Amino acid sequence: MNRLGLAAALTGFAAVALGAFGAHGLDLGGDALDWWDKATLYGLVHAAAALAIAISSQTGLLRLSGWAFIAGVVIFSGCLYAMALGAPRWLGAIVPLGGVSFLVGWALAGASVVRR
Repeated sequence: MNRLGLAAALTGFAAVALGAFGAHGLDLGGDALDWWDKATLYGLVHAAAALAIAISSQTGLLRLSGWAFIAGVVIFSGCLYAMALGAPRWLGAIVPLGGVSFLVGWALAGASVVRR
């Protein structure tokens, strides 16, 4: 089983579902709406990137970059969704760790391309 592909598909599904829920089922405003939108955008973009990597059947640094994207979605988007729903604002201190995971993923993807 392609675990990265499954993780990417699940995070992509969650981003679309949560985005729709935020647009039609929640009454968010101000910072909460901004957090929700950013979590959805970053989650969907990085799920798509991870899915592309999974479909490519590449190994090594590129595959690792896909997992870094998934980790970033869980940390970055997860914390933003939670804060938008009223979780403590100290979760905002964890959000940058997800951003670092995204950056690591892109750096690994770039390193993989340079190696080839």
